[in-house]
Amino acid sequence: MKLRQEDLKNQKPWEDAGFELPKFNREVMIQQTKENPEWVHFGGGNIFRAFPAAVCQDLLNQGILKTGIIVAEGYDYEIIEKSFKEFDDLSVLVTLKADGSLEKKVIASIAESLCVDTSNSGDWGRLTEIFESESLKMVSFTITEKGYSLINQNQEFLSDVAADFLKTPETASSYIGKLVALCYARFRKGSIPLTLVSMDNCSHNGSKLEAAVTTFAKKWVDNKIVEPEFLTYVYESISYPWSMIDKITPRPADSVITMLKEAGFEDTESVITKKNTYVAPFVNAEEAQYLVIEDKFMNGRLPLDKGGIIYTDKETVDKVEKMKVCTCLNPLHTALAIFGCLLSYDKISEEMKDKELVSLVKKIGYVEGLPVVVDPGIINPKDFIDEVLQKRIPNPFMPDTPQRIATDTSQKLAIRFGETIKAYKADDKLEVANLNNICLTLAGWCRYLMGINDEGNSFELSPDPMLSVLTPIFADIKLGEKVNFHELLKDVLENSNIFGVNLYEVGLGEKVEGYFAELIQGKGAVRATLKKYLD
Repeated sequence: MKLRQEDLKNQKPWEDAGFELPKFNREVMIQQTKENPEWVHFGGGNIFRAFPAAVCQDLLNQGILKTGIIVAEGYDYEIIEKSFKEFDDLSVLVTLKADGSLEKKVIASIAESLCVDTSNSGDWGRLTEIFESESLKMVSFTITEKGYSLINQNQEFLSDVAADFLKTPETASSYIGKLVALCYARFRKGSIPLTLVSMDNCSHNGSKLEAAVTTFAKKWVDNKIVEPEFLTYVYESISYPWSMIDKITPRPADSVITMLKEAGFEDTESVITKKNTYVAPFVNAEEAQYLVIEDKFMNGRLPLDKGGIIYTDKETVDKVEKMKVCTCLNPLHTALAIFGCLLSYDKISEEMKDKELVSLVKKIGYVEGLPVVVDPGIINPKDFIDEVLQKRIPNPFMPDTPQRIATDTSQKLAIRFGETIKAYKADDKLEVANLNNICLTLAGWCRYLMGINDEGNSFELSPDPMLSVLTPIFADIKLGEKVNFHELLKDVLENSNIFGVNLYEVGLGEKVEGYFAELIQGKGAVRATLKKYLD
């Protein structure tokens, strides 16, 4: 079985092998989408194919939607060629359930795939035509938080962004510049309203997208490249709803490839693009998924709520995000990532068989987190943690790794732990000194930055923009060494950009120092420290 539209016409081998096939006429859907496009999605990665594209398919199967999604990729053009066009814009979604069962589904909701590249006249012309269409309701995004940034670490505009400020829209080369150029085409067609929905896993994602778009528009207006009215258009006729998304979609796993081959599926080869993107004809993902979107649409909204996506107000989206990111999932993941690297685990699910690590994340979640959790009302926080710890993270078929989760940890600690520390500090009934397990995790991260595991062997740190600043601080520390840890750690622990607070000012710096001293006492000290405090 090959993943091609022609091969799907012979349904029996697919159905006999347990693949769920689309229940709609795909040729009709593609034609209707081309004539009346309603949904464009920027970023053709795994979470898009496993979640929004799958929801769209369900709605097409039910006849609720008549049009599909046009996927557009503005960063890594190889994704379009190697992950979409080569397979007739089809993909396979493999859902890995906690009970060990496997669900295989051919996703056929993509009507078209295009490169967001002003030098590609065919694709750019088609995208311009789509953005000029009155039927277009929503442009959604999964381009990572970095995709919305216009500046570098020195707070200077990125070189391609700065260059675009001086160029005409149709020659833009930066990601946001190209998006705003398409919005400008829509403006010139008659100021047709539009909704831009970031579905990226970052705080207040809609505001980040809005800031990027409006900054570009203002620069073009200031430089007399576009009409002044365009700035009014991007502020008043385009909406930027907030959203919260949650679904784990790891890189293609060897175990899944084996299962697919055994089922007779031939297109199992994964490819790494020149820009280091992992692509494959299939996506493996967990079963659990949440997408909550602020109900603020300017040109009509798609009925995604009939596919399990929740529309609500901005305040509730914010609460759901804080519940997940600050308490019920992300802090637990980060704790497991840090100690998983130190203890040489290569699967997050295997860590959930570790008595001390299970105790650690339960205490961080239930004991330290729940007293200050933000309750959104539409999702119960305790039930959410129960699902995370009992079904999602222990899922043996979820091939997620501590090393992947440990990526960019310096950028995550302020939200994942700092917000809880702040909430304790602000509540007279709670003692910030009781945040022992959070402090142990922060000390564990400092120990992780040594790049030496609990057996005394070096390991590769996951990518992080602050490694060049942080690793020299820990480079000369040796296991078993007794030194003045305060002098070594002071500059790190007082950095509120990392932790969200100055740990000394809130009374936790010395506690973290103490745990760190225990964690580096020698080989096996990480395990010994965990046993001491978590048995």
